[in-house]
Amino acid sequence: MAVQISPSILSADFARLADEAAAVPNADWLHVDVMDNHFVPNLTLGLPVVEALLKATSLPLDCHLMIEDPDRWAPLYAELGAGSVTIHAEASRAPVRTLRQIRSFGARAALALNPGTAVEPYEGLLGEIDMLLLMTVEPGFGGQEFLDMVLPKIRIARALVERYGGEIWIQVDGGVTTDTIARCAEAGADVFVAGSAVYGSADRAAAVEELRVKAATA
Repeated sequence: MAVQISPSILSADFARLADEAAAVPNADWLHVDVMDNHFVPNLTLGLPVVEALLKATSLPLDCHLMIEDPDRWAPLYAELGAGSVTIHAEASRAPVRTLRQIRSFGARAALALNPGTAVEPYEGLLGEIDMLLLMTVEPGFGGQEFLDMVLPKIRIARALVERYGGEIWIQVDGGVTTDTIARCAEAGADVFVAGSAVYGSADRAAAVEELRVKAATA
């Protein structure tokens, strides 16, 4: 499938989120990191901000829930209108039910795995997801250095997805830059979350395009 770029507003100016969303019109998604200061040691935003963003941008929202009890909250993001909702395997107690509820509201359902979580035990859930997110940093903060140790896991995930069949996207999140995106693409990723690499640039749209080209030509 074609490369998709999902700029993360975690690295944007929170006081100007509508403007920051408008600065990446060539993006495929707008990545929204929801953190609760429990599952990860950071607190960001939640349903009210997502609701406001949905009114401020035509980009579909890619909501990544780094929270405790995603089984309770994830369906609400889908019902609100998020285009994709991601729950963490490490946090969900009823992933099948939750992923199905996300899909029932018309959103894409995704499962995220931390860097130290093996992908093979979750092969049985491939039929319940539209995307598999492999964290390439420890979740919780933007601007971290990319973990090369995740590259073999991306290759394993790609092999599992191809064996399963169907169209399941593989997303990577964390430390994705013009220097690392090609390695992720070569390993089998096709959706790329980039925070600092986009919002740390004076020209956000140009940064998105540069990332897209680097991944597409890998």
